[in-house]
Amino acid sequence: MIDTVHLQNLKCEGCKTTILNKINTLKGISNINLDINSKEFTFEYTTHNAYEGLRNLLNELGYPFQGENNNLIHKTKSYISCAIGKL
Repeated sequence: MIDTVHLQNLKCEGCKTTILNKINTLKGISNINLDINSKEFTFEYTTHNAYEGLRNLLNELGYPFQGENNNLIHKTKSYISCAIGKL
């Protein structure tokens, strides 16, 4: 199945690099396209568990789906993830 969502807190190539590197460790997620300007994230998933695993991973990195809780902790995590992606 294919889905497109918008990510919160996505700022730059550092964010994108971190997200793509971490997603590569997930099973059942493929055909990833992440556009920084539109914050649009398109991906293919094989099971509901793969989808939820992706959603949880992105939350842990500080990039929740648009419409989900985006508190100070998420925003802080996104800055840390961004910095790691720039290294």
